[in-house]
Parts: sequence; C-alpha cells; structure tokens
Amino acid sequence: MSAEIREDVVVDASRAPVSQTPKLGKKATGEAAGFIGGQVSATIDGHELKVPLGTTILDAAKSMGIRIPTLCHHPDLCVAGVCRVCVVEVEGQRALQASCAYPITAPIKVYTHTQKVRRARRHVIDLLLSEHCGECYACVRNNNCELQSLAKEFGVDFFRFGHVEQPRFEIDSSSYSVIREPDKCVLCRRCVRTCIDVQEVGALEATGRSIGTRISTYLDKPLGEVVCINCGQCINRCPTGALHARDASDEVWRAIEDPTKHVVIQTAPSPRAGIGECFGLEPGVPMTFQMNTALRLAGFDKVFDTNFTADLTIIEEGTELLLRLHKALVAKEPVAFPQFTSCSPGWVKFLEHFYPEYIPNLSSAKSPQQMFGAVIKTYYAQKAGIDPKDIITVALMPCSAKKFECNRPEMGDSGFKDVDYGLTTRELAQMIKEAGIHLPDMPKSDFDDPFGSRTGSGVIFGATGGVMEAALRTVIELVTGQKVENLFENANIVPVRGFDGVRYVELPVPEVSPTVEPLIAHLVPNWEFLKGATLKVAVAHGTANAKKVLDDIKAGGPFSQCHFIEFMACPGGCLGGGGQPIPTSPEIRKARARAIYNEDAASEVRKSHENPAVVELYREFLTDGPCGHVAHTLLHTHYTPRGKYIG
Repeated sequence: MSAEIREDVVVDASRAPVSQTPKLGKKATGEAAGFIGGQVSATIDGHELKVPLGTTILDAAKSMGIRIPTLCHHPDLCVAGVCRVCVVEVEGQRALQASCAYPITAPIKVYTHTQKVRRARRHVIDLLLSEHCGECYACVRNNNCELQSLAKEFGVDFFRFGHVEQPRFEIDSSSYSVIREPDKCVLCRRCVRTCIDVQEVGALEATGRSIGTRISTYLDKPLGEVVCINCGQCINRCPTGALHARDASDEVWRAIEDPTKHVVIQTAPSPRAGIGECFGLEPGVPMTFQMNTALRLAGFDKVFDTNFTADLTIIEEGTELLLRLHKALVAKEPVAFPQFTSCSPGWVKFLEHFYPEYIPNLSSAKSPQQMFGAVIKTYYAQKAGIDPKDIITVALMPCSAKKFECNRPEMGDSGFKDVDYGLTTRELAQMIKEAGIHLPDMPKSDFDDPFGSRTGSGVIFGATGGVMEAALRTVIELVTGQKVENLFENANIVPVRGFDGVRYVELPVPEVSPTVEPLIAHLVPNWEFLKGATLKVAVAHGTANAKKVLDDIKAGGPFSQCHFIEFMACPGGCLGGGGQPIPTSPEIRKARARAIYNEDAASEVRKSHENPAVVELYREFLTDGPCGHVAHTLLHTHYTPRGKYIG
C-alpha cells in the first residue's frame, strides 16, 4: 500500500470575501522575484536592502531585524491598517504612512524612529486609552495585553486626553464559550477579520461610523443568539480583554474544596504542548507529566489522559466507517458519504448552521472529551464504588467550543451531565499559578489508572491530520492484516500531515487480510469487499477551508468521491484552539505540532486498537463491541440542524 497525495485536487485558495481582501500590490515570488522589476530597493533607517515587489514596509523592516510596533496587525490576518500605531516616515510623503499597509513598489527611504514618528505613536496610544474603560489589575489579560504593553513601552504615565471612568456597554455573557466586553475594545477589527477571513462565519462586524463605530453582532443581538460556532479564534487574536473565554475555574475550585465531591480531570494533548508558554517557556516544550503532579497538588483526586478516549473514538469512528463501506458495497444500501469526523465541536456547530443537509455524513461518535465523561460516570464510578452524582468531571481542553459542547443537552447519556466543566489551557495555567505552583519545576508523574495507558495515535489528535492518521493506522492494519510500519516508515503517515489548508490523499488496497479481528468479527464477516479498492481521504482545518470542501462536495467535485474527511474548526487543529496560550502565529502552532509528534514517536504503543485499557473496557463493559448497543448509548450522539435564520 502507498499513499498518493493528489496535488491536482485543489480548492480556491482565496479565503476572504472581496470586500475584505487587502488592496496591496501583488508581491513578486519565486523566480519572478529575481527578474528585473521583481525586486525593489529600499533604505530603512539608513540600511539598504532589496525586497520583492509588493513587500510591505513592516515586513521589509522585520527582515532586517528592525522592530516597528503594531496593534491591528496580526500574522494570520489580512491587512487592515486601522490603528496607525505602526506609522513611519517615507521620504517625499507629506503624511506618516502605516507600515503594515504600505507596499514597496518603487525605491524608497523610510525612517522608523524619528521624533515625528515617536510623538505620533504616543498620541495614537493616548487616544486609544482615552476610550478604553477597565481596570488592568482585574482584567483577564493583565500582563498579557498588547495595549498595556504599548502604553508601558511609550512611557504613558497619565491620561493625556482623559479616560473613561464608567462602563458604557453591557458585558455580553450569553455564550457558553465567549464573553464580550465592548468597553475594552480598541476597534482593531482583528476579531472581524478572523471571523470573516479565517473562519468565514461572520458573527462579528464593525457597525456605525466615526465615533459611533463599534464591533457588533447581527442586529446587536447577544453572541449566544447569533450564528457563532464558539471556536474562540477571535479571542486568540484580540489584543486586549475585549474577548475572552467563559471561565469556570471558580466553580472547579468550589468542587475541589467540597469534601463530598470526587473531582477528576482529563487532559488533552494540545494543552500539554502549549501550557509551558504561560510559564515563560518557548512554544513546543511539553509539560505532560509535570502537569500531572501539579494537578494533584492543586487538589484534583484523579488525573486521566484524554488520549484514552481518543483511542476509543478511533475504534468507534473507524468501525462506523467500515460499516458504512460494507453497507454501500455489499448490502447496496444508501449510505451518506463521505463520513465526516465529529470531534471538533466548533466544526460540528459550523455544519449545523451552514450545511445542515450534511448532518447525516457526520460520524455519530462523540468527541473524546464527551466519551470520557460518559465512561467516568458509568464504568469508572462502578469500578471505584463512587456514586456518580458525587463525581465532578473536568476537561482540560485547547478549545473554547468544548465549553459549549459539554453543555449540549444531548450530552447526558450517563444519566448525569457527562462533563461538568471545561477549562482552557489559559484557565488551568492560572489555577496552577493561583495554587502557588511553578509548573516547570514540578517532578514528573504518570496518569492514574484505570485509564493510564495511552498510544501515540491519541496524542496526534492535537494536530491537523492527526485524527485521520490515527484512524488510518488502525483501519489499515485491520483490513490488510499488515503492520502499518511495513507500509509507512515508523508508522508515520506523512501525506495527511502538514499545515496546507486542505489535503487529499488516495490509498490503494491491493490485498486484504484473510481474517477479521474478533472485536468486530460479528459486524463484518470478511474484507473481500475492499480488495482492490482505493480509499480516498481528505483533511481540512479552519472552517473557511471546510466551507470550500463542502461547496466542492455540493457541486459534485472530487471531494464528493472521498470516503472519509477530517475537519477541524481551528487553524492547525486543536493545537491552535481558541483556549490555547496567547499569542498565536503559524510559527507557534508549528512548534506545538513538533512537540505532539515527538511525543507520538516516543510512545511505546502507537496504534489505538493496541491500547490495553481500551481492550479491557470492551471486555469488561462495552461487551457487545464497537458500535454495539451499550457503545451507541454512551459513546454516540445526534446533532441539531440549526440553519442561519435568526429570529
């Protein structure tokens, strides 16, 4: 078996609507950059360089190591040029120019630190502060606020143009996931560009004109009532505390302090790869086992690994895929293809709103977070002899949408609320600090039994393509009977990895195993129906890319021929989730991905179906096997067609 990346299967690379696309000169790239006219001379602060035609002054300065302060600029977003913090002098220009929005199309001389520039930047910051209401010491972004940092950098020691003393707007706490505090907004429009360009949801937009401009929702309705997918990407790019996640840490502390409650926490792989950033470490330094120790010191009774139910998800979701294929190819029954993954709650809600007709394509398997909640309040409660009503389940997740997911009315199949509270990486880091613990200094300790065993497949759920790779490791071995290591070096299915927005891969199945694993033998008698088939899979991350794939499916394009597609709401997958440490950038997400893949490579067991704790769970509790009655009751769910109509 070999995997072929189909580079000819592409979708439109443009993410943003025309109204949001930056109107810059086109930057010369590749061979064109070396041709006459492909490069332009620029002199910045007396230093000469040549840059590709269309390069912005800001990017040119960065390439020389010259820092220009910014506020509305973000490496993930298109140009806005609205804050003017990055102004510079351009020789021959009457006014100062925004360096982030000024393309170099002819030889120029630029000055970034003149007295005129310094005074203008200081006045811009003073003007921003004059309309900024809020006490820094009580703000969720205290000591990690870009406006606060700029005020300190430019020596702001009094409010030159006054200061708003009383709030003018109500705090919007209608959403389970995202809180809006408009008084702290600086109108940088990062959230608008994120919601429109990166995610193509459009829940936020700038309304009004001049001094009446504000960031709002449709008809100024509460965020919880509009078409918001709770992904939290707007939070990750907001420079102030105007947007932040709904924090449940006070409720978790109360549960920990209640002697009648047994408080357990599950930790996902992405927070473990990112939480070190909250303690001053470089991105990509994993804190998996130090965090286990810190959580016990903070008062949690048990610390479990979400990778356990990531492996369980692969067994259930993979079995569901094989059953769909069997129904379509053998029983000739109508089946919804491609099958879509369902472990990203932001993606699920995106589909419910924008493409509800494709809900049948979603795997009915719950996410690992919700599977674990159901298992803890049934199987674990029985084994530990604890009344489930006395168990509080907490989930550490990289995702603000997980807060919405655990509050969905469908998520109570255990007879109780399966997951009581969701915490983001940022929130747990704050709890650890509040407990007086410096995470990097903690000794390492393992996860608690009976869910202590884990696999590398569970770990890579945190990166885009990880769910697909984990599923393929298991499906390939079950169907072909061959070790995946014999087909892909070190079991690394590299074609589905990477940060391309959409990836399409074909895997021929020339031979099949003569036997079926006992775990699923009652469902599929043999694999002959897959002999000679070609498994077509795809991966998409960020809902703007998901939209392109879904539109292609709708039009009967190549993606409509896929059998299985992994969708993740957030850029880069879970490691770029809305609850991860701030800031975020492509480089930071790549560093976190390296940490995740390194942990996978170091794992003793790399495949979900070889996790001994999962095998034991099926033997002791889910006795009718994957996709059986008990599994369907506890580990599967249904979804809600929501549409885009807002009353």
